[in-house]
Amino acid sequence: MGIFRRGGSAAGDAAQHAALYGEGGRLTAIVSAFALLFSAYSVWETSLRRPDLRVFVPAVIQYSSPYQNSNFEVFEIPLTISNVGARTGAVLAFELEVTNPRRKETKRFYSAELGRWTMTNANSGNFRHFAPLALPGKSSLTESVLFYARRDETVMQVANEQGAYEFRLSMRTAIPEDLGVLDRLWTREPAPIAFAMEMPEIDHRVFQEGTLALNAKDWQPSQGTAP
Repeated sequence: MGIFRRGGSAAGDAAQHAALYGEGGRLTAIVSAFALLFSAYSVWETSLRRPDLRVFVPAVIQYSSPYQNSNFEVFEIPLTISNVGARTGAVLAFELEVTNPRRKETKRFYSAELGRWTMTNANSGNFRHFAPLALPGKSSLTESVLFYARRDETVMQVANEQGAYEFRLSMRTAIPEDLGVLDRLWTREPAPIAFAMEMPEIDHRVFQEGTLALNAKDWQPSQGTAP
């Protein structure tokens, strides 16, 4: 009987050992799988993630209409662009549409120059020409962008009265080619940003030297993200 008890005990110990070893093996496999996934995610976030550009518009922008009998108007908008992706992204251009909802007129503007709009700066050419903006991964930059009316616009003055105006800002970006077909499949243009600004009563004498401030109704900034 003692022999059978000892044999049974040995068999039980072996079974228990096998069960523990099997559970330990599964646990090791699970931990290894999590470590592999974390490593892959880390590589994706730090090296492979496509450019993800986001733009932020402040609560206050500037406007000027200094020339008579001309369709020239300028909006000065300080923009912050952030790249939360891992690879370098580039902003090729900004496009701006301004709508006067009372007259149901829309006028198109393009990103022409960078700087602070004043007549002194305009007369001296003290602006920087807008050029594509490159943003390394996990970086940001801020620029005051001057939007001029397109020359083919037929609307003379879209912002010529007190009240609210509707804005639609589009950001044109370069498509990365590092990953070939994958980049072309994944990359899409960032969605346009829609926001509204209130213009106070206009005193055109202000435009002889400077600008008129427009503000968001709630005094809050606007932001957009890539889809």
